[in-house]
Amino acid sequence: MKKIVLLSGATAILTALSIPAFAQTEIATGANVTGVSGVDDNITDIEDAVEDDFDRSADADRFGPSDRRQGLFGNMSLAYTGRTGNVENQDFALAGRIQHNRAPFAQSIGLSIEFGEDDAGNKDKEEVAVIYDAQYYFNDRFYAFALGRFKIDGLVDGLDNADENLRDTEEDDDLRRDGFLGFGPGYRVINTDTTTWRVQAGLGVRYTLTGAQHLNNEGSETELGYIASSRVYHRFNDMIFITNDTDLLSSDEGGEVLANEFGVNFKMSDQLATRISYTTEYQSERAIRTDNTLGVAVVYGF
Repeated sequence: MKKIVLLSGATAILTALSIPAFAQTEIATGANVTGVSGVDDNITDIEDAVEDDFDRSADADRFGPSDRRQGLFGNMSLAYTGRTGNVENQDFALAGRIQHNRAPFAQSIGLSIEFGEDDAGNKDKEEVAVIYDAQYYFNDRFYAFALGRFKIDGLVDGLDNADENLRDTEEDDDLRRDGFLGFGPGYRVINTDTTTWRVQAGLGVRYTLTGAQHLNNEGSETELGYIASSRVYHRFNDMIFITNDTDLLSSDEGGEVLANEFGVNFKMSDQLATRISYTTEYQSERAIRTDNTLGVAVVYGF
């Protein structure tokens, strides 16, 4: 996929080469006040979403850890916005990811913290989340994996966010704390230059605390579950490749969740690329158990 960037002047070139890089506040003089910058940001968001879709479909882990960057590396981002005048609010966000790869072991940990206030000065977001991913390769085909996630939503407390003397029954089933840890073996059934297929399965433990449980000082719930995944990649030629991703999560209380995404990727030329995907998600505990999604992404550069 080609990216064409126009840089004007030595200052712009040095800015592009600096790390970390920051987006400019406006694309042209007067763009902010006229709303041009806002529309340009939306265009960038759409472009980033499409590029992320293509990057995920290529399955960076399909050939194992041999091409991974070694050592310790990561990034951290912080954003704060405070507003006064017609509205009085503020937003804070902190996010980061640290990775450490040293063959045959690769692991990463991610953190996100978000706090916000609405126009009345009341909290409208208070979330902290942590994720963990690790893989240990015994050989080119056999490996062990671990997946972890923990999230806290401080606004889910069973009380009305605007008036803490009132109860909010709509938060009774919302999750104040939600954690998951899964681990098990994985195996690369096929691992060639054109076709890869890996499967993995294991045990998972889920920890939850609802708003009602928190308000009533009740205990949390811990449940044993099972996870299984399959990743298939096949390249027909330099122009076309397909992927099929399947994931299953099962537990007594939560039931079964099954998701499958089939994708076809076309590279028509250096300027044109297309991805068509079809996703099916099944949840046994829903009234309408199956959702289907058709996705089409096209990138054209000139």
